[in-house]
Amino acid sequence: MRKVELRSDTFTLPGEAMRQAMARAEVGDDVFGEDPSVNLLQHMAAERMGKDAALFVPSGAMANLVSLLSHCERGDEMYLGNLSHIFLYEAGSSAAVGGIHPHPLPNNPDGTLDLESVEAAVRTDDIHFPRSRLLCLENTHNRCWGSPISQGYMESAWILAQRLGLKVHVDGARIWNAALAEGVAPKDLVRNCDSVSFCLSKGLGAPVGSVICGSEEFIQRARRVRKQLGGGMRQAGIIAAGGIYALNHMVERLAEDHALARKLANGIAGIEGLEIQAERIRTNIIYFRVAGSNMTAAMLVERMAEKGVRFSASGGGLLRMVTHYGITEEDIDWTLKALKLICK
Repeated sequence: MRKVELRSDTFTLPGEAMRQAMARAEVGDDVFGEDPSVNLLQHMAAERMGKDAALFVPSGAMANLVSLLSHCERGDEMYLGNLSHIFLYEAGSSAAVGGIHPHPLPNNPDGTLDLESVEAAVRTDDIHFPRSRLLCLENTHNRCWGSPISQGYMESAWILAQRLGLKVHVDGARIWNAALAEGVAPKDLVRNCDSVSFCLSKGLGAPVGSVICGSEEFIQRARRVRKQLGGGMRQAGIIAAGGIYALNHMVERLAEDHALARKLANGIAGIEGLEIQAERIRTNIIYFRVAGSNMTAAMLVERMAEKGVRFSASGGGLLRMVTHYGITEEDIDWTLKALKLICK
């Protein structure tokens, strides 16, 4: 039976060429700033994001937390979407570790925040209120159908933030997908933002790691925070080499993931008993739901797993599938065949 893993693009596996690059990596002590592979990865990341400096960290959650703690003091307030990854899926770390007060605002269906609502939420300078410090954006937006956020919106958000005295952090876990979908360079999407983090271990196929990019001063603060969180790694060049290979060889192929997601969405649209807005699929994440039957989302997940296809229920009856490196057209055909059979 064919096995198809569609739960997340974190299930990518490094190919043989990436493994060979990691095996041959030149290494040193990164805590001392002396790992040449880490330094090269950081230089490449900063250059491609149009920033002065970058910092390699073990995970996307740590990348966001390090960024938030580098921007904010305890008791400061940050503004972010109510469906954002930072708000929903990072264990409340900003509050638990940093004492940062999250102020969630409703995400629009395309993942953006209403900028008038952001402005209305920002506090006046009053001892009764937390200090307004940071605006967090997510691009692509995971819970909003993997939507890419446009360059125009990103620039408008930054202009507003400047006027309100806010810094801007971008959770760009899938910023490469967003750039590809929008037809621009990643640095164009985050040109004026104060910091951006992106994952190497999702669609880019590296086994571990994320990178934070920003100004020299910001990255110096971030390096200290990384150390405080236990994220200082020693001969980390072995895993950084996977990231170097990913940036050199795995970015353009993300278009394949987008094409497979569209094929999957269009196929689901033709299956009676399933409901999807296929026109919303622009990157590698799709959401759909069971409709007009006695089957629940959980039941469909369970029955599909019996046929070798794994994906997830996201609450509220929504189901999520994510295409990524290692998924083929044959896998999509098998998935659609299994869905049709079960939904009959």
